[in-house]
Amino acid sequence: MKDLLDKGAVLQRDMKTYAIAPHVPAGIISSDQLRKLADVADKYNAQAIKITAAQRIALVGLDEKDIDSAWQDLGMKPGAAIGLCVRSIKTCPGTTFCKRGFRNSVDIGLKLDDRYHGMDLPNKLKMGVSGCPNSCANNHTRDIGLMGTPKGWTVFVGGKGGTVPRIGDRLAMGVSDEKVLDLVDDIVKLYASNATGKERLGAYIDRIGFEEFSSNFDLNKYKN
Repeated sequence: MKDLLDKGAVLQRDMKTYAIAPHVPAGIISSDQLRKLADVADKYNAQAIKITAAQRIALVGLDEKDIDSAWQDLGMKPGAAIGLCVRSIKTCPGTTFCKRGFRNSVDIGLKLDDRYHGMDLPNKLKMGVSGCPNSCANNHTRDIGLMGTPKGWTVFVGGKGGTVPRIGDRLAMGVSDEKVLDLVDDIVKLYASNATGKERLGAYIDRIGFEEFSSNFDLNKYKN
């Protein structure tokens, strides 16, 4: 089973078939990759092609014997859909495409993806990068959420969904494009070094208190 998980294959409800979801950084995919996904889905009789909430495209209902061949035909890396690690970075169109964007969420999202996607941590960690306060990348319910404003990035920590959702705490406002990656680096390092057991970032913050958590950062050095 671990071998299948390492291949990004997730057992489905029928307990016989699997889903695979290639990694799609920032949710941006080429026309060639879309054609490959369609061709592989047809070749291996996928039961469904599903756009996921994490901006991936999953091929659902593959036979176990076809998984290796499907990945070889796709020529794409698996997305980190499971496990105690950094999942895909959810990213809105930002100033690259959207008329409402204040910050370049695609650029920041791709840089975060390059740094963190698949990194092992005490528990899963999700990031969302929204280019404006409409928060289309769900930055308020991500472990680390970035929200673009005219004056810089507002950074939230500790958000999550699930049966007991948690809205992220606002850690900083007016963070510059140049410094926001440094702040995320420091948040991840603090979490990786101090969380106990399988604590999510929000549970770690609740355990020590937000005031103590935020005291670890000299927030002025990250601002515009």
